[in-house]
Amino acid sequence: MKPQLLKVPIGIDYSFSVRQDKMPYFYNRWHYHPEIELIHIETGTGTQLIGDSIQNFQDGDVLLVGSNLPHYWRSEDRYFAGQPDMWSTATVVHFQENFWGERFLYLPENRPIRTLLDKAKAGIRVTGTTQHRVQDLLARLLTAPGSERILLLLTTLQTIALSSDVTVLSSSSQFARISEAEADQINRIYAYSIANFQRKISLEEIAEVANVSPNSFCRYFKSRTRKTYSQFLLELRIGHACRLLLEGKLSIAQVCYESGFNNFSNFNKYFKEHTGLSPLKYQQQHRS
Repeated sequence: MKPQLLKVPIGIDYSFSVRQDKMPYFYNRWHYHPEIELIHIETGTGTQLIGDSIQNFQDGDVLLVGSNLPHYWRSEDRYFAGQPDMWSTATVVHFQENFWGERFLYLPENRPIRTLLDKAKAGIRVTGTTQHRVQDLLARLLTAPGSERILLLLTTLQTIALSSDVTVLSSSSQFARISEAEADQINRIYAYSIANFQRKISLEEIAEVANVSPNSFCRYFKSRTRKTYSQFLLELRIGHACRLLLEGKLSIAQVCYESGFNNFSNFNKYFKEHTGLSPLKYQQQHRS
């Protein structure tokens, strides 16, 4: 997918940016930037796209997104209903890889951090005890004065770099850059698909959203995402099914149809292909 360049503002008094975002919903925009992004999603649930990876996000997630890697967070529909007590909150750090000098990461002591930032070019999810440790460090970083900011960021990256509680997300770190006009086109496809994947979306319908002919759409979409549109919809539906199974409010048959599948046997087949588990085993294993 070809995203839009985002310019990250950094004040003249700081060498990198750290902030806390509190808003009704997350960010709903496919974008990239040269800064590395470290994010703790404090509250919020929805769909996350990093590179060519499509997953759910939830309260507590910690992610490291490398330089120029496109990404997109879209909150669940319920966050768009304007409920006054429902907020999406995240602590977000942006920093250039060389903000502490061209040679700093090439010091022998910093080799693990340099390796980590190379991995982050495909996106990283941090889990386990490391996730909780990073959450605490980022909370301190929000209010840290002076050079303590740099020390805390360094400690945070070192903590992740020395941990095995990390998962690489995208199969690639190489994505083309495009104009703002084409980024708007891609974002229309994403937004429409995420809002409507629970029902059948015809080729003519999504081609009209993209403002291209039906004959051109499939080639257009695959050239930019490295997957077919039907594969993209399937991953959205499987991700939604995973969320519903973990909530445990619906039967597995209900989850099947609520996720946009019209055939229960196909649901079981595709779910196992993508997760390695049947829906029932997935629910039992992850809820336990």
